Amino acid sequence: MTDNRGERRLGYMNESVQLTAYSRYFVWWNLIRLSRLFTNLPAKAFPKDNCFCMDLGSGPLTVVISLWLSRPELRSKKLVWYCLDLSNNSLKLGEDIYLSIAAKTPEFTPWKIIKVKGSFGTHINEKCDFITCANMFNEIDQTNDMPPEFQTKKYFDQLLEYSTEQTKYLLIEPGFPKSARTLSLLRERFINEQKQILSPCTHTENCPMNGFNAYTGSSCKWCNFAFSTENAPSALRNLSTDAHLQKDRAVLSFISVISDSKKQSNKENELTVRITSDPLKLSRNHTGFYACSKIGLLLLEFCSESNHSSGDELTIELKTAIEKLYVDSKTGYKKIILR
Repeated sequence: MTDNRGERRLGYMNESVQLTAYSRYFVWWNLIRLSRLFTNLPAKAFPKDNCFCMDLGSGPLTVVISLWLSRPELRSKKLVWYCLDLSNNSLKLGEDIYLSIAAKTPEFTPWKIIKVKGSFGTHINEKCDFITCANMFNEIDQTNDMPPEFQTKKYFDQLLEYSTEQTKYLLIEPGFPKSARTLSLLRERFINEQKQILSPCTHTENCPMNGFNAYTGSSCKWCNFAFSTENAPSALRNLSTDAHLQKDRAVLSFISVISDSKKQSNKENELTVRITSDPLKLSRNHTGFYACSKIGLLLLEFCSESNHSSGDELTIELKTAIEKLYVDSKTGYKKIILR
């Protein structure tokens, strides 16, 4: 499931051996990865009460379970979930896991789960106000050699087929360059449709980490976020060690999209940025981070101790005009020094 990932066929989790391996190991790491992301997204990224939701490539309902665990305010909402996957066995397993977890919170009624066996594009009876998927585009891309530039229009058109005018989207992929490229291309299409990229983007300009050069073999950066797994359950970390699949960090790429195209603008001397790297050790014991902004990639240099991490959003009050910012000699990025 790792070394031979590229040889897997779609619907591989219809096979009992594959599903058993996935449910024994991968599903729990995915729950940790997704729950960490969901916990840190704003409330407006998630569905409202009394709406239809859809999880594409649902597998064992990992997204649905993660939302129940990480966003307790959603438990009281009446949501109907269409969970679509090629593997009916995987959907059944996921529903069992979800209902067993929901049963431990008896003050809430579980969401209604409608299991749909089918591929991306299978007809659904309802238009949905909230659409999610995790790792789906990555798995589709593994079955063909076409680059994302040729696939994304088809993906986007199909998403719209499932949608209403008010639909929110939460699309998550592994932190691979090709997956980041797919999300970046989808981002462009959403922006062209007057949608707002709620997160991680702080702007609607061209993506400076669009993944094109990275997935074609260059060393250029692509949009992905990482966090430490040191707080994961010890039993899971021990299992990873025993399987020789140690996970020191969890990495993902994602976009959260809402229907409101109006994004709060900064004041003239403010710049909102998103940190996109681990801490960097700079000279004089300073700490640095790479960050994304409307003026491209930046190097942030903190002169004092910083507790920031990958994914944090900052609004910086500029003391210098953008065109007069320092340029880092090594990277060529504009540099902002924060004291």
